[in-house]
Amino acid sequence: MTPAERKLRGRIGGLALASQRDPNEYTAKARASFLERFERDVDPKGILSPEERQRRAQAARKAHFARLALKSAQSRRKGKGGQR
Repeated sequence: MTPAERKLRGRIGGLALASQRDPNEYTAKARASFLERFERDVDPKGILSPEERQRRAQAARKAHFARLALKSAQSRRKGKGGQR
């Protein structure tokens, strides 16, 4: 099986699952774990108030996605043949 076929089979499986069940239900635990990671990163000792911990975790999450966006843009630029 080629990588393209494997990717297509995975996509079909994901879409079939989403057609039978609510994706928010079967991904809730994974999303919660992902978001808790940022809370642990900003307050490893658990000394901040819940509001401050949540505020900082949200900022850390936004920074994480901004870094991913920057890397993506750099990769796309590199793929097009150079710097601008």
